Amino acid sequence: MLTLTNIFGLFIAYIFGSLPSAVLIGKRFYNIDVREYGSGNAGATNTFRVLGKKAGTVVLVMDVLKGFLAVKLAYVVGDYRVLSESPEFIDYELALGVCALLGHIFPLFAGFRGGKGVATMLGLLIAIHWQAALVCVLVFLVVLLLSGYVSLGSMVAGLFFPIIIMVFYSTNSSINIFSVVVAILILVTHQRNIERLLAGEESRVGWYGKKKAI
Repeated sequence: MLTLTNIFGLFIAYIFGSLPSAVLIGKRFYNIDVREYGSGNAGATNTFRVLGKKAGTVVLVMDVLKGFLAVKLAYVVGDYRVLSESPEFIDYELALGVCALLGHIFPLFAGFRGGKGVATMLGLLIAIHWQAALVCVLVFLVVLLLSGYVSLGSMVAGLFFPIIIMVFYSTNSSINIFSVVVAILILVTHQRNIERLLAGEESRVGWYGKKKAI
């Protein structure tokens, strides 16, 4: 049910997501807009690439927290907070997380030019189902170590998420549908990465040697 209180919560979640961590850190401490370098994305991966480990780690933590805290808004905002085990409450948590994710991809405070949303999505998944999120992180790390591609690790982990949820954890239809949407969204936001992977032009992490910076 859409009430003014619930709509206000969704708006706050979008504002959370719209805080452009990579842009803020880059401009404030390095006088650099990371969107003008590397892959052009305002996300943790490009921050690592352009500004280094310290800045990348800060942006990663901030982006994960955006997704996590947006979901947890359900406990303080909205008309379902007294029914925390109800399907309506879970649906509202998912809606808050999606709003934060949209805010990261299309940030109000950065000209609607954001990142791919992987870190923010991770925070969302931790808040919704930390066990499945942990498995996805392990899948990501295995693929990253084997291939050296951050983008490939993100996509494979995203594709594993609905499988993990449906097979091992959830009987809630909303979470099942959401998990499929997550997988699709990750593929959509990584379209250019897919093209570069197929063309052999995608950049790898440092221990595999540098390729052409995209």
